Amino acid sequence: MSSQKIALVTGANKGIGLETSRQLAEKGVKVYMGSRDKTRGENAFSELRSKGLDVELVILDMTKREHFVAAKEQLETRHGRLDILVNNAALQIEDPTWSQNTTTTISPDVLRETFEVNFFGLVELTNMLLPLIAKSDSGRIINLTSILGSLALHDNPSSPIYSTKTFAYNASKAALNMYTIHLAYTLKDTPIRVNSAHPGWVKTDMGTDAAPMSVEDGAKTTIELALANGNAPHGRYIHLGKELPW
Repeated sequence: MSSQKIALVTGANKGIGLETSRQLAEKGVKVYMGSRDKTRGENAFSELRSKGLDVELVILDMTKREHFVAAKEQLETRHGRLDILVNNAALQIEDPTWSQNTTTTISPDVLRETFEVNFFGLVELTNMLLPLIAKSDSGRIINLTSILGSLALHDNPSSPIYSTKTFAYNASKAALNMYTIHLAYTLKDTPIRVNSAHPGWVKTDMGTDAAPMSVEDGAKTTIELALANGNAPHGRYIHLGKELPW
């Protein structure tokens, strides 16, 4: 078995996913870059490959099971395992300004579309890839969540997110946090470590230019969890080495 670590990063064609792919590849990891859009994916792949980085493009729409199956077959055939899974792909389509309380106005279609990508597809893909991750000596699963998925902080009037009630997105991330807790319990007696990672408020299409953090800093939490050795965190909700309240 090759000593080179193998990673799959979803939503890797831009923003934090692209930067995560870059940083992992710069550290010697072979990265499969998942992208829903073929053209954007090819552009992102070409950008990293032109820098001599060991990356591959995988067309991966988080609403299409056939893409999950194809990705699994590709990883299994070429490597027989997966060491790092970064569940980064997500969307927020209810309010580009993040300023509205959408709890009573959210449409069923928007709620379902948000959960399909941010939760249902993520869970299905992860569970499908678990047999490959189990073949790694030190499997790592990082679920890109958000501080907006914290029930404790949403219920606290003094917290910085108290007034940010983009319901579909927040609820999907809270559900993802619950998946992290449950999956961590399931895997507690294995070498696999699974955690929720809050990247921070980052300058991306979703975070907007108002965000204070760069994409380089936004990828740091994921990179630390993906490459953690020894007594690595497990079943935790982390931002830059610090735990957040669920």
